[in-house]
Amino acid sequence: MINIAIVGTGSISNLHIQGILEFPDRCKIVALCDIYPEKAEAMIEKYNLGSDVAVFADHKSMLESDVKIDMVHVCTPPYVHSSISIDCMDAGLNVLVEKPMAASLEECDEMLEAEKRNGVTLGVIAQNRFRNGVYKLKKLAASGLAGKVCLARVDSNWWRAHCYYDLWWRGTWEKEGGGPTLNHAVHHIDMLNWIEERSPIEATAVLTNVMHDNAEVEDLSLACLKYEDGSVAEVLASVISHGEEQGITLQCADAKISMPWDLKAEIGMENGFYKDGGNKELIEKINKFYDEIPDLKYEGHTGEIDNYLTALETGTRPLITGEDGKRTIEVITAIYVAGFEKKTISLPIGKDSKYYKKGGIKDNAIHFYEKKASVENFTEQKISVGKY
Repeated sequence: MINIAIVGTGSISNLHIQGILEFPDRCKIVALCDIYPEKAEAMIEKYNLGSDVAVFADHKSMLESDVKIDMVHVCTPPYVHSSISIDCMDAGLNVLVEKPMAASLEECDEMLEAEKRNGVTLGVIAQNRFRNGVYKLKKLAASGLAGKVCLARVDSNWWRAHCYYDLWWRGTWEKEGGGPTLNHAVHHIDMLNWIEERSPIEATAVLTNVMHDNAEVEDLSLACLKYEDGSVAEVLASVISHGEEQGITLQCADAKISMPWDLKAEIGMENGFYKDGGNKELIEKINKFYDEIPDLKYEGHTGEIDNYLTALETGTRPLITGEDGKRTIEVITAIYVAGFEKKTISLPIGKDSKYYKKGGIKDNAIHFYEKKASVENFTEQKISVGKY
């Protein structure tokens, strides 16, 4: 039985708790921690977790207690992801940390070093790899049936009302670490890295804030990533998009494949224009391959929690490691730097870069607006985590 503690009991912790409760024979929640302990108490009551679940107001007192803990879910605001994760790993505990892994590449490396020196397992939440549509798109891309990826289009489209950034930690470079490029497109950039199985070598970007004058950070960005073979990826990150129509489109050498699922495959005539009806044989072959991929047993956070528990139980690596989390942060960092400096940025980002350092983004970021007021907590707990 794996004993689990959750640090941070805001909205996203609901998905962690729900996932954990799917596996009562494998794990149990033994502690909740929040700087607002009443929120942790409310979670115990909401999910009927039992009177033996300990509540703490800070993670250090939890680590110093006699509660037996094997792993910690870190569900706090991003600015303390690295410090809490490192403290837990230094206490010999395994850690599953919410996205984004950290606010800087230096903090990512510190987390990876803590994992290594303590012989524990660090996992990073990127739960949308555990969506059937994403999982099947990855399988199909890897099969080579559609040919090499020439152009990827990532639509990380979300909509958030103006009051979204009223929460005390949101909308600031110091505490949230960025806008939708970091906190929303992190999902789609992880998917892109996973599908491409490589990192880009260049990034250009435009950042702006057009709807949220209560936030320092961007609410819209558009980036172009270039790979070593000349192929490119477009990444749109937005919290101004009505309908939240999200997806990934891969224009491959022989077909277009996308999530939500769509398939097109052209074939040329003698004059180079496309033939009506397309490449029917290839379309049939790809559809057959796609339809025969079995559905995942668990999706979303539940799927990732299952995978992470299996890694602990079998001594293997989880699907989404700290190294994966860092690769995503590196692409996001490059997008921010390109947007701040209005020029093309080369990857990887070296340790000598000011943007690699802890606080590097914060200290050099564009402030679109200044945050002048905030609220401590929202009463509404319902959130959206994407359309897949």
